[in-house]
Amino acid sequence: MDRERDHEESVSVEISGCSKEDARIVFDALNQCFESDRAAEDVPQHADESRPMVWLGTFEVSETTRCAPPARLSSSVEADAQGSYWAIGRLHQTLDSLFTVRDLSSASGDQERELHVLLESR
Repeated sequence: MDRERDHEESVSVEISGCSKEDARIVFDALNQCFESDRAAEDVPQHADESRPMVWLGTFEVSETTRCAPPARLSSSVEADAQGSYWAIGRLHQTLDSLFTVRDLSSASGDQERELHVLLESR
């Protein structure tokens, strides 16, 4: 394990613009790599088929474990992440090892960074 920080670094991740199955693939992949507030049995659900859904998860990224390649996405997935500069960098690096990542936008604050990406299968 790679331990670069002496304290926890969490990132909030929002998944949208996709099916609940694709949301689960992304969350399952991130759950393999990082500790999370999402249990393995926590499956994304669609409450209303006529309205867009957003699924949320928080991942503690200061330690990573070996990540297996994810299942194939049926379409692209939008992901928004928020956290410290270092934590967003670690998350982006991990996502890039699992998916094809297209950076759509980012915003930087004093101590926090937001990132908006499009994820696709490799």
